[in-house]
Amino acid sequence: MKFNIIIAAAFTLATTSGLAGIAAAKDLKDAAKPAADYKRVIDLLESDKTNIGQLLHYPSGPLKISSLIVTMKPGEKTGRHMHPVPTYGYVMEGEVTLTYETGGKTLTKVYKAGDAFMEAIHTWHNGKATGDGPTRILATFLGADGVPNVIRP
Repeated sequence: MKFNIIIAAAFTLATTSGLAGIAAAKDLKDAAKPAADYKRVIDLLESDKTNIGQLLHYPSGPLKISSLIVTMKPGEKTGRHMHPVPTYGYVMEGEVTLTYETGGKTLTKVYKAGDAFMEAIHTWHNGKATGDGPTRILATFLGADGVPNVIRP
């Protein structure tokens, strides 16, 4: 199953929160172009797998989609956590390095402004703002009623 709905949900949420010019642009320069010179639709992500190769699937129960913006100072960490639900991430500003615990090994992924990804499911990880300035990430959770979006140890 492809997750085109994630992109539509993220775009809709970003539009309603006044962030359409940033969250809808793969290349942030497109957001500042004059109306006659911009791409109306920019594909960010189409995937049936997470960023570590897991097949995506919706949780059972009534869906509950929520979205938030995470802001981190340079060097700040998210703390060790995991997501039990499919989670779409879009780096609006800065850079984040995500370190995953996978089968006794660590796996590192680096995302910069304009990058979109499907976060790993049921996998412990920690994020760190590794850019020179603040990092802002739009996170959209495709959860279910009664299921937490984030689990911490």
